[in-house]
Amino acid sequence: MNEVDALDLVREAFWTIIISSGPAVAAAMIIGVTIALFQALTQVQEMTLTFIPKILVIFLTLIASGTFVGAKIASFTDLVYDKIEHGF
Repeated sequence: MNEVDALDLVREAFWTIIISSGPAVAAAMIIGVTIALFQALTQVQEMTLTFIPKILVIFLTLIASGTFVGAKIASFTDLVYDKIEHGF
């Protein structure tokens, strides 16, 4: 294994992490901005108003995108095992 192979594997790992966490992060960001706008417009400063909807939306997003995330992680795992089996 040389430096190029190691960097390629690390690059693939980073892309897998970014793509796998993308749906949950995007959903949390959208709901966070929406709630912040609602709080700014109505001047309601309730702290639990920000946490409960974010938790629910992230949970529902993880349920909806679970097969996609699992497929991405499985694909990366197959890539790593293939590189181990056949050499770098």
